[in-house]
Amino acid sequence: MKFPKLYVILDVETLERRGLRLSCVAGELARAGVELVQLRDKQGSPQDVLRRAAEVEREFAGTQCRLVMNDRADLAVLAGWTGVHVGHKDMPPVAVREVLSGAFVGVSTHDGEQVRAADAGEADYVAIGPVFATSTKLDAEPVVGLDGVRKARALTSKPLVAIGGITLENARSVIDAGADSVAVISALFVPGERPGKVAEELIARLSS
Repeated sequence: MKFPKLYVILDVETLERRGLRLSCVAGELARAGVELVQLRDKQGSPQDVLRRAAEVEREFAGTQCRLVMNDRADLAVLAGWTGVHVGHKDMPPVAVREVLSGAFVGVSTHDGEQVRAADAGEADYVAIGPVFATSTKLDAEPVVGLDGVRKARALTSKPLVAIGGITLENARSVIDAGADSVAVISALFVPGERPGKVAEELIARLSS
């Protein structure tokens, strides 16, 4: 699978704050051709997460999209998903693979030392950020900027995903700085536009 340039994170808290239904947004993304989606549900119970995972999977049925579970390898197993994304302080990728054989694993990093560790480890891809200031995470790490993306690119040959404050306007500059893919959350929610339409525009800009 060629690594998609657009990586959408369906963050349940963000959707709820905006009064949006997970299944509706997931359906729009599926129709827009999004090929990599992460479900992030930090507050939900295991039952909530599995119910929402089933909703997302229904919407993407029959597509080429790879579905990724945030943090919980055990819930990925129960959901029948093969992708897991972990933080640099969470379960290491090698442990994820012990829980989920053949897992597709990503790990978050925030500086050069963490990128080096991720590159040497079992991760399939490395996420670097926040690239720009973000309001999605209240405990966000310091901004790394485009220079941080360039430095991360020099430290790993693995697919590099940039995250944090990325929008329709600045996404292309992140790819130009060396990222293989950009991860977006709130960037999809532009006043007066459908999330699916914004996703289509992002894919077009990132592919040009």
